[in-house]
Amino acid sequence: MAGVWFDDMHVGQRFEHAIRRTVTETDNVLFTTLSHNPAALHLDAEYMAGTDYGRILVNSCFTLSLMVGVSVGDTTLGTAIANLGWDEVRFPAPVFIGDTLNMVTEVIDLRDSKSRPEAGIVTFRHEAWNQHGTLVATCKRSGLQKRKPA
Repeated sequence: MAGVWFDDMHVGQRFEHAIRRTVTETDNVLFTTLSHNPAALHLDAEYMAGTDYGRILVNSCFTLSLMVGVSVGDTTLGTAIANLGWDEVRFPAPVFIGDTLNMVTEVIDLRDSKSRPEAGIVTFRHEAWNQHGTLVATCKRSGLQKRKPA
């Protein structure tokens, strides 16, 4: 177990994740094709060369998955019961092949579970920043988290 118990979390707690990740073309192509997304903006370099971006954009759903996935080891590994929802998902700047992303997670709300006394509900704000210090993704995520065993 590497995650944090609900009882050990506090509002304002920040996790600056040590894992940084450079996004590869393989990441983007594999994620995009496995999710059956045929969009040219993720797969067609010649088409994208003629756009304002001038190059392929990384699939934003991959960016979201990576941003949240990196947080698991520090926050919820072995202590999560369920993901309850996503809110305010935003991509304020594009991610390109070769960008290296740094992720930060903050606890922004904690409350008791009304249906499960052995758990609480935690809300996280996740952020992803590229190597230039530009915020590229953010979201709020709520989950059902285990309390410490008695």
